Amino acid sequence: MMKKIIALIFATLVAVTAQAQETPDVLIKQVTEDVLEIVRNDKDIQAGNTQKAIDLVDKKVLPHFDFLHMTALALGKDWRKATPQQQQQLTAEFKTLLVRTYSNALTGYKNQKVVYKPFKMNAGETDVLVRTEVLQPGSKAVQLDYSLEKKESGWKVYDVTVAGISLVTNYRDQFAQEVRNGGVDGLIATVAAKNKSLESNLAKAEKK
Repeated sequence: MMKKIIALIFATLVAVTAQAQETPDVLIKQVTEDVLEIVRNDKDIQAGNTQKAIDLVDKKVLPHFDFLHMTALALGKDWRKATPQQQQQLTAEFKTLLVRTYSNALTGYKNQKVVYKPFKMNAGETDVLVRTEVLQPGSKAVQLDYSLEKKESGWKVYDVTVAGISLVTNYRDQFAQEVRNGGVDGLIATVAAKNKSLESNLAKAEKK
């Protein structure tokens, strides 16, 4: 269930350059409606074409996430202990993990709808929370909140909270355990292995 909800995280954050200067709440709403409309009409994605979903995420979504910031937050205090090379490697693997995991979940879209909560932002504010709610047929609504930070290139998402659970905090617990067991290199190896497994599963699915 959580993976299906997280899939909407990526679906809602597709934006073009002209939208980059929108206020964060308007940006989220505009791109959400645009992308959900695309998914509703894309029979390939609905039929389980994960590679097509990955291509969509790679092309449209990645520019609007600050994966370096997300990875640093997920690693917590151990981020400062990592070398620049380790930071770069972990960020790349973490990005790949999220893209592969939730592109797969995106194929499970089942007519969810999004309600946008009232939003207020002070003049000059550069770190905000945009609140939404996902309505699922036959299921309880799920709160979905986006943490965004304003950069020179526009608003970037650095965390998402699903039903009160922070994506970054959730991975922080997992990352901390891996670092305790095998250091930062061990964590990188674990995430890389997970990515290879997901890639292998995708390849097998495409052969069927």
